[in-house]
Amino acid sequence: MAQAWRCAGLRWAPGGSVGPELVWAGARTTRLTWGKAVAFGVEAQGRRICTGARGHACPRRVEVSGRSTGARCEECARLERAHSVAADTKADDPRPYHVYLAWFGPGMVKVGITAVERGSARLLEQGAVCFSWLGAGPLMAARRTEEVLRAALGVPDRIPYADKRAVRDALPATEAERAAEIAELHARAGALAGWPESLTPEPFRPVDHVRAFGLDGAPAAVGEFTELVPGGAVRGQLVAAAGPDLHLRTEDGDVVVLDSRLMTGWGIVPAAGGHGLPAFPVRPFPRRATHAQDELF
Repeated sequence: MAQAWRCAGLRWAPGGSVGPELVWAGARTTRLTWGKAVAFGVEAQGRRICTGARGHACPRRVEVSGRSTGARCEECARLERAHSVAADTKADDPRPYHVYLAWFGPGMVKVGITAVERGSARLLEQGAVCFSWLGAGPLMAARRTEEVLRAALGVPDRIPYADKRAVRDALPATEAERAAEIAELHARAGALAGWPESLTPEPFRPVDHVRAFGLDGAPAAVGEFTELVPGGAVRGQLVAAAGPDLHLRTEDGDVVVLDSRLMTGWGIVPAAGGHGLPAFPVRPFPRRATHAQDELF
C-alpha cells in the first residue's frame, strides 16, 4: 500500500519567479511547472482530518467537510483567527507593513495589508493579477489607512475566489489595460487627506502576475472541483496556477480548476495505474451570455 502524504497547501515565493510549490507535512515540497503531469488520489477509506492551528495538530482529530477550504474544526478555526493580523486581533506586531491595491479582473479591486518582509508573496497567494503598493509603516498605521481607503474609494478588503476564477479567461490583453483601474484608484488615494504620519506613501508601480501565473495564452477553464472524496482521483497536466488554484487539463481535454486548499487534511496517494477510478466532483462554470438580452423570452 502506498504511503499517504498530508498536504499543507500551496506556497508562492516573492516575485513568482520560481513558481508555486505544494507543501507537505514534514516540510517536503513539490515544485510545480507548466506542463507537469499531476496524478493523485485520496485513500479509499480515508477521512479528512482537521489540520489544526498555529502549527499544532488538532488534539481531537476532528473530521471536517470535504468542501471546506479551511479544513479546520470550529475550535481550531477560532484559535487560528485569534492570532490573525487579517482578523484585526493582533495589534502588537513590530514589523512594518505594506498597504496595497490589488486587481483580480474588471471591477474587482481590493485594498489590503501585508508584512513588508513577505514582499509580493501575499499577493501571489491571493491570485492578484496585478497590484501596486500604496505605502508602508507600522501595523496600526497600515490598518487605519486600509480602513480609510476602503471607505473613501469604495473597495472591499476581500473578494471571493469564485468571483476571481470566473473572470480569469476574460482578462484584458495588455499590462497597461490590466493596471488601469488601480492606477486611477492609486491617484485618488494619494490625494486624500488624513494619512497617518507614520505611514510613508509609495509611488504607483504596477506589478503584473499574468506570466507568473501562466495565464498568458492559457486555455479557459470550464469548471472547478468542488471537493475531494475517498477513493477518488484526478489525472491531468498543469497549465496555469493562480493563488491556491491549479488549472489542470484533465484526460478528457477540458481545463478544470482545483483549489489546492481542498487537498489539506486528506491522505494523498499516487493515482493507481490505468483508468476507471472515480473522478472528483466538478461544478461547471456558469455559461456567459454572448450577446445582450433585449427580450424577456
